[in-house]
Amino acid sequence: MQQSAVPELAHTHTRPIHWLATATAVAGVVALSSVAQPGPATAAQAAAPEPKTAPANVVPPDPADLEFPLECGAVKAVVVHKASGDLDGDGTPETVAAVHCDAPMGTPPDGLYVLTRGSGTAEPRVVATLVDPKDRQTVSHLAVRDGAVRATLLGYSSSDVPSCCPDLKDAVKWQWKDGAFVRSTPAGARSV
Repeated sequence: MQQSAVPELAHTHTRPIHWLATATAVAGVVALSSVAQPGPATAAQAAAPEPKTAPANVVPPDPADLEFPLECGAVKAVVVHKASGDLDGDGTPETVAAVHCDAPMGTPPDGLYVLTRGSGTAEPRVVATLVDPKDRQTVSHLAVRDGAVRATLLGYSSSDVPSCCPDLKDAVKWQWKDGAFVRSTPAGARSV
């Protein structure tokens, strides 16, 4: 070990008076901070933007309250899938419902309907048919996202395919454009 050329400084040694001075300073800071409190917060949150329209009915239509345009004979129509969201951008949610006849055997085809509430009335009504039951398709997945209806449809390549075993699968999307629902097939849709 090499010796320092500078002699040790006398003030680098701690003595009891140094500890007493430090303790007194810390106690003074603590006491002062408990007396001097900050004022109340004055920052305010920005006001939320006003909606463009304040809809009277914000609850989406319930498909249980509606008779669908299905001919089911002695059996009832059953809602198998439903999803809700604002499809036309008016601030009022619509409901999309996949419905079929409650057949005791086989795989009945679905109808896919868009429901809304009429202005001034609480009664839901069908405003669009996206899938007609005559097309012999079944809805296996249904969602409303970003103002679009997305569904997975199971179908048949020919009338020779038994109704128990659909051999086609399509991922489809409908979007409200120029007063109508326009169907498109998203990327990645495929057949089985």
